Amino acid sequence: MTDRPVIDRSKNASAWTDIQAYTLAVVCLLIGIAGGWFIRGSQAPTAATAQTANDPAASAPNSGVQSPTPAQMQQMADTQAAPLLEKLKLDPSNAGLLEKIGNIYYDTQQYPTAIDYYQRTLKLQPTNAGVRTDMATAYWYTGNADAAIAEFQKALSYEPNKPNTLFNLGIVEWQGKMDIEKAVATWKKLLDTNPNYEGKDKVVQLIAQAQKHSSIRPGTRVPSSAN
Repeated sequence: MTDRPVIDRSKNASAWTDIQAYTLAVVCLLIGIAGGWFIRGSQAPTAATAQTANDPAASAPNSGVQSPTPAQMQQMADTQAAPLLEKLKLDPSNAGLLEKIGNIYYDTQQYPTAIDYYQRTLKLQPTNAGVRTDMATAYWYTGNADAAIAEFQKALSYEPNKPNTLFNLGIVEWQGKMDIEKAVATWKKLLDTNPNYEGKDKVVQLIAQAQKHSSIRPGTRVPSSAN
């Protein structure tokens, strides 16, 4: 689901074993499936992405790898981030490094840490709509729908028709605020302004699902479409 940074296999990353790397890759895929429909801010949707969302079971590897504990996830994230953090000491204003570190913590569900690095990135690149979209999605995962919507809208102030931002905003408007009308309007704007959007079928499906639940009373949380 995400554009993961390349792992720096320098001497500083010697503790990062192939097993850990494989485990993290599997876990990140499963996290993406469990997270539902969200798309990374800088990621272009592909046919494979749409297939995963429509049929998650078809994409889940039959690896038998046991899901790591939160502490293990934190340790793996710290290990992978370590070489980048060493580089950051020499170049603290490197927005690219800050974003990559944020992505590592995002992919391992360390959302408060991811938000911190995304905020630092945005201080250097305030108009980076992709990073702001990722930070907004991280806010959603921490349970702060209002902050997520505010950041999505700010991202759209820089790139009004950015498809992945519109896509994610619609989900938070739907599942976070139960505002079906706004969610559907957001997704229709996505389709109107991005006629060649590769995830079009997925958006149409979301609109149908949201409208199907429009009769649910306000305050009732709609189950995730990934469940």
